[in-house]
Order: sequence, then structure tokens, then C-alpha cells
Amino acid sequence: DSYQTTYDKAFTAAAAANDKVDAVVLDAGGDVARQIAQVEDLIQQGVEAIIIWPTNGEAVIPAVRKAHKAGIPVVVTNSNIAEGGFDFIRSFSGPDNITQGSRSAEIMCDKFKDMGIENEAKVVHITGQPGYTTAIERAKGFNDRLPEVCPNVTMLDEQPGDWNREKSQQVMEAFLVKYDDIDGVYAGDDNMGVGALNAARAANREGIIFVGATNFAVGYEAMAAGEYWGSIYQSPVDDAEAALKTAIDILNGEELPFLNYFDTPKITQDNMSNFTKPVF
Repeated sequence: DSYQTTYDKAFTAAAAANDKVDAVVLDAGGDVARQIAQVEDLIQQGVEAIIIWPTNGEAVIPAVRKAHKAGIPVVVTNSNIAEGGFDFIRSFSGPDNITQGSRSAEIMCDKFKDMGIENEAKVVHITGQPGYTTAIERAKGFNDRLPEVCPNVTMLDEQPGDWNREKSQQVMEAFLVKYDDIDGVYAGDDNMGVGALNAARAANREGIIFVGATNFAVGYEAMAAGEYWGSIYQSPVDDAEAALKTAIDILNGEELPFLNYFDTPKITQDNMSNFTKPVF
């Protein structure tokens, strides 16, 4: 998607700007087996560090273990691996996805309270790709926090949108057929959230509160148009540059926190003028 494309460009540019870095960038295309094979190939090449954006947080653990055994420090970027692999990585660089999900729940609850429907609102949830740690953590953050801040809101349904706008539109179309009354939609990122918004537009279902995470340009534009309420602001450029810096710092012998988070604030129609439109 456009976040990954922007991240890739920013990472490549940051690596090219550092004359001490020779970066090999590989794309698994979402294929777990291909990513595992790529890690094993990098180990054979004898690289000095590996930065991995896991296609599946559990499945990549054996490959990361091999890198660890070969003495190659591994930095996980953007979406963490499962906890069983923590012993084999040096640091995670990226957003705190549970906090992001929690903040999205707070955005939605605050809006329901403003509307006076916090005791009757009904919500559907579109998650990211199954097995993807970001998807799991954002869903957990949202599902744990919403009942704490809005205990009387009803969660109607939860289905994966696989980070894909078209798939998410189809999921939302099914929700709209199944449920006559939907007050809120939470999507694991704005790409999926706008897919859900497109379905609601086509069905002439107005008044639904859409909240996402990872504010995309399309989400920002929909917020400006008054059709999409809020999201979480996350820069793929910051994400990419932080990952490269984390790997370089480790190779330079610096001590870093295991979970090396960068902040991702709330953005809504009310405060969006404080944020520049995302470039992805």
C-alpha cells in the first residue's frame, strides 16, 4: 500500500545519504515463505545487520533465530514479531500499536459522548491481515479500551480487511446488509477505513462515525470533507528513518531500549489543522 511505498522510498534515501551504509532492500510481497528465504539468503551473504518488517509475527521466528545464531543483530521495524522471538532480536523500532488502538477507541468514545449516544451506539471493527502483529495489537488496544471508556457501546462484529481497501469495502458492504443500525466503524488503518466509507456512501448510510489508524492522505481528505472523523497520525518517513538509525546505533555499540517507539498522536476533524497532509 501507499504507506509501505513511502516507507521504502524514505528508507532507500536515508541509506543512500549515509556513505557508511550499503543497503540491500528485499520485498517479500506479503509472502511469508519468501521472506524466510530472503532472511536466510542475507545470512549467507554475511550482512552486518538485518532490519525486518515481518509478514507474519509468528512464522518468521525460526529465520530470525538463525540470524541471531549467526551473530547478526536483527531490528524489527513497524510491526513486531511474536513474543516468542523477542530473545532473538536486538530492538523493535516503530509505533506502539496497542496504544494506537487504545487511542482510536478514545477518539470514537469521545465523539459518541459529544453526540449523546455513548449508551446506545453500535460498532463494527475491520482488522488488518490475520497473523500480522500490528493487526493483532491494534485490535487488542481498541477492544480492551472501548469498554473501559464507553462501557455501554455494543460491538456488533469484527472481520479482517487485510490492509486492502477493496476487501474492506466488501466487508463493510456485508456489515451494512447484516446490520440495520451501525453508529461507528473502527478500521486498523485509514486505507481500510476509506474502503468502508466508500461502501457506506454507496449504500446511502449517513451519520456513521469512521475512526482509523495510520492517517493516510485519503483519510485526511475524507476528514477535511467531514465524512471521516479521526485517526492516528503516523509518518512512514519517521518509521523508515528510525529503523535505519536503530540498526546503525546498535552496530556502533550504543545501548537502546528494546521497544524503541516513536509517538503517534490522535488526529480528528477538530485538530487536523495542526498536522500536514500525509504524503502517502
